[in-house]
Amino acid sequence: MTDSKDYVPPKVWTWDQPSGGAFANINRPIAGPTHDKELPIGKHPLQLYSLGTPNGVKVTILLEELLALGHVGAEYDAWLINIRDGDQFGSGFVDINPNSKIPALMDRSGELPVRVFESGSILLYLSDKFQAFLPKSGAARTEALNWLFWQMGSAPYLGGGFGHFYAYAPAKFQYAIDRFTMETKRQLDVLDRRLAVSEYLGGDHYTIADIAVFPWYGGLVKGWLYGAAEFLSVQDYKHVQRWAETVYSRPAVKRGRMVNRMHGEPSEQLRERHDASDFDTKTQDKIQPAS
Repeated sequence: MTDSKDYVPPKVWTWDQPSGGAFANINRPIAGPTHDKELPIGKHPLQLYSLGTPNGVKVTILLEELLALGHVGAEYDAWLINIRDGDQFGSGFVDINPNSKIPALMDRSGELPVRVFESGSILLYLSDKFQAFLPKSGAARTEALNWLFWQMGSAPYLGGGFGHFYAYAPAKFQYAIDRFTMETKRQLDVLDRRLAVSEYLGGDHYTIADIAVFPWYGGLVKGWLYGAAEFLSVQDYKHVQRWAETVYSRPAVKRGRMVNRMHGEPSEQLRERHDASDFDTKTQDKIQPAS
């Protein structure tokens, strides 16, 4: 890789070498499938194809919250899409999400199946479908949607910016890390100021705005995202800390964080989820062979 101080961009960029970093083998400048692969279909109307990243966790948290409320129609199959292996470029996945990003959802409850992609779109679709975790109308709905779309616009700076250069890039570049650290801390301050005057992001009630923001910014202040808690001085964001602990204490949130997870404690990894009983019988510690 050329040193950043010596690099002069060419007149026309060409893709002639891997970019380096943790995801170099799947980064490419073109869309579309790389191979033919049909997706599995389980027994439930809702079929989720995902991975336990912050964007994937948003959807499994909401599904578990809906089930906790008694919405039996929210039962789902969660199939693992391993993005490091390029599963997202299989033809079946690309048919659901032409952008080849997790999560992707198929709703087969109606006469014709409905595809839903982009995590924010999935949250909005499910909350409207089940009339839960989002006010039906008025200022309260708008405020919750303000924060939902804030997250959708802000997280690329956190994940693709700060997270990439701090944790995944093949070398440490101070300019890039400083630039995205500054923006990440600004975003944490935005949240802290909001949560200083409001119990939840949308107001007095827990909504899909909180579900969307928690896996990213809650993960930062709880210390499990990028291992960057000390670097970012997350203890300074006391209102975000209070809110994150409140959200994390919800049983459905803890279950949702386990689904399609491939890292951490084996007892907290439920790589596929097809029934509520799977949390008790099919976590990785229970199915992996003894060493």
